[in-house]
Amino acid sequence: MTATPNGLRDHLGYWLRRLSDEVHGRFEKELARHDVTVSQWAVLVTVHRGDATTTREVARYVAIDAGAVSRLVDRLAAKGLMTREPDPASRRSLRLALTPAGRDLVPELAAIADRNDSHFFDSLTPHQRDQLEGWIRRLVGEAPGDAPGTST
Repeated sequence: MTATPNGLRDHLGYWLRRLSDEVHGRFEKELARHDVTVSQWAVLVTVHRGDATTTREVARYVAIDAGAVSRLVDRLAAKGLMTREPDPASRRSLRLALTPAGRDLVPELAAIADRNDSHFFDSLTPHQRDQLEGWIRRLVGEAPGDAPGTST
């Protein structure tokens, strides 16, 4: 007699995907009111904070393809939120920069991100939130403090 296989809801991956879909979907709806996607938000906030300033750096930081970042930057530039500027240190390189409209918008979008996180995670204590983040970082191979894409 063969054992019954585990069901869909017996797999942690199912629950992680469900949570991710819920968090992402709610955030996406809120950002849409500002005509920004979640992926565009990632580029905007990364450049705004100075975590990355080139297409390649942003791609590494947010863990997506450089071509995808380039297309996102094109869309953000078309919306008047971002520009590509010559890098004074290298004639072949372009730096990403926010326009005044982009700089003004990022704090509003960050507040939406904070409210979205609160909606889903305020039922956890700060210690539980730290633990959850630590476990997730461990599972994706990133140590706390590592820049994304630099784990060993």
